[in-house]
Amino acid sequence: MSNVIQQVKGKVVALEGDYAIAEALRQINPDVMAAYPITPQTEIVQKFSEFYAEGVVDTEFVPVESEHAALSTCVGASAAGARAMTATCGAGLALMWEILWCASGLRLPIVMAVVNRSLSAPLNILTDQTDEMATRDAGWVQLYAESHQEAYDNIIQAVRIAEHPDVMLPTMCGMAGFVLGHALGQLELLPDEAVRKFVHIYHPHYSLLDTDCPVTFGAFDHWDYFFPHKRQQWEGLNNALRVIPEIGEEFGRLTGRYYGLVEPYMLDDAEVAIVIIGSAAGATRVAIDEMRAEGIKVGMLKVRCYRPFPADAIAEALQGRKAVAVLDRTSCMGGEGSPLFTEICSALYNRNIAMKIISYTYGLGGYDTIPEEFCQVYRNLLQIAQGGKIEPIHRFLSLPERGES
Repeated sequence: MSNVIQQVKGKVVALEGDYAIAEALRQINPDVMAAYPITPQTEIVQKFSEFYAEGVVDTEFVPVESEHAALSTCVGASAAGARAMTATCGAGLALMWEILWCASGLRLPIVMAVVNRSLSAPLNILTDQTDEMATRDAGWVQLYAESHQEAYDNIIQAVRIAEHPDVMLPTMCGMAGFVLGHALGQLELLPDEAVRKFVHIYHPHYSLLDTDCPVTFGAFDHWDYFFPHKRQQWEGLNNALRVIPEIGEEFGRLTGRYYGLVEPYMLDDAEVAIVIIGSAAGATRVAIDEMRAEGIKVGMLKVRCYRPFPADAIAEALQGRKAVAVLDRTSCMGGEGSPLFTEICSALYNRNIAMKIISYTYGLGGYDTIPEEFCQVYRNLLQIAQGGKIEPIHRFLSLPERGES
């Protein structure tokens, strides 16, 4: 493919995040779309079903009886050589649990939108990242979006990432339920032809339906083959650390919007920094702007790609900061810290970077977090940077330290 790509201009619209994802799916026009509704993802498959009913897409639209069946349908379709996609969230993602490992272990490039939602109990349908974070060892590429635009752009790029011959692994694209999924936001929709040219036609290397070259998927793997195959899968996932920025650069030449593994904001001269994933990065930017206006040097590192974990990029970006707060929007209980925090601790330690670092849990079940609360995190970090104690290491943002109601 030529590196000369003509930048295109699309149509600026206001859409709910779910509808933005549905538009991206319409433009991609996958071979198979497996659909099961679950709040707050329902509007994605509902809108796509309208495109199907109106003949706008020629996708094989499969309304199934459960989320387990949705991903199972995609596994069968992808093994047969089809470009297969689906969407889910929360308990639906949990119901897919077994099949997540099947999809990645079979090296099937399925793309799935995940409209992040809490897990019961207590029953809550609002946003946090517990659902997707819980699948972090399933062997999927995981991208997260801060905005409506990024959610739309991620889905389009995910097709190319998943299908790249050096990756060939399923990919999740997460975005905050209700905060993005059911809220209006401004974004640029690319021309249909530009999207279809970017994702191009999928030509599978192997297909169950290719009778001239018969293959077997999912056969019994005894001790002498299982471990080597898992090693190959591991390498495919790590290859995405190179592929994601490459696809991002190509997408940037097309749209003017570049996406890498991480995104710094006011970080070059920052004394202290917040590391965060997803939509709350927007409120963090507001907090940074307010404190910068007061002459206080603070910054942020937004993590877009969580799997594979971009340890080198994160360590390089954070090196030289006096103190860092890592904010996780997931209820990972009983450990030394939540997932993003522990990954960053390992990344820094393994590269001999000593740094004062604290962990925050925030925003579970849609709990609101405002810029002033991020400003308070920065004030705490500045105290720590000046020699203050890091006690406790793990904190709950905007809640009493002991968790009283």
